[in-house]
Amino acid sequence: MLRYIFDGTFEGLLTCIYEAFYRRQSPDSICCWYQLQEDLISCCTEIRTDQEKADRVLKSIRSKISAKALDHAFHAYLSEIDDIGVWIYRYLKLGWKIGPSVDSCLWEDEVQMVQKAARKTEGECHRMLGLLRFRELQSGIFYAPMGPDHNIVSLLAPHFAKRLSDQPWMIHDVKRDIAAIYDRKDWTIALIRQKKALPLHGDELEFQRMWKQYFKSVAISSRRNLRLQKHFMPSRYWRYLVEKN
Repeated sequence: MLRYIFDGTFEGLLTCIYEAFYRRQSPDSICCWYQLQEDLISCCTEIRTDQEKADRVLKSIRSKISAKALDHAFHAYLSEIDDIGVWIYRYLKLGWKIGPSVDSCLWEDEVQMVQKAARKTEGECHRMLGLLRFRELQSGIFYAPMGPDHNIVSLLAPHFAKRLSDQPWMIHDVKRDIAAIYDRKDWTIALIRQKKALPLHGDELEFQRMWKQYFKSVAISSRRNLRLQKHFMPSRYWRYLVEKN
């Protein structure tokens, strides 16, 4: 059993795909080092990220398959589903064989798996656009913690860079210790290992109280449906919702 190990970045995954293609190998698994579970039958090969090789794969996907296929591969990678790396490799390998029509080959397992993983990522990103809650910190930064199932912080950042372009903000994925940080000009992804509660601005608690009161006042008690509410606002997100805290 051949297993490729990489650093967890998308560029690292693309480097693995480059090496597998040009070595004429078919790895049984492509996983990042922190997902590695050692066994006695696997032959592990460490693949170091090479930006030049990753760029060549990117260019090849765009020119020989499609930009849509690249989006599917990237969003599937962000899903962090087990073994998604090797499914992305098989999907792209099929794409290089048949071209832009690869996404219409829904009978192929690799197409189904990649598209399903991509839809999960995209669906959670869309849901989080309405569930993310910013709170003003003492420093004047608007801070939004979250703990999504998938690694969607880089997908959320462009939306809020337009929506809150005049405010400095931080979207913090507490589960992965990463954050998108915006300084009124550009946003970047950084490692954030913040475990303690951050000091809030003096007016923040009052705004939170008013938001909770609004949330309560617009509710129609006779039409209360907790099951439907949990469908649109899953309880796993409640920890970071002001109105549910």
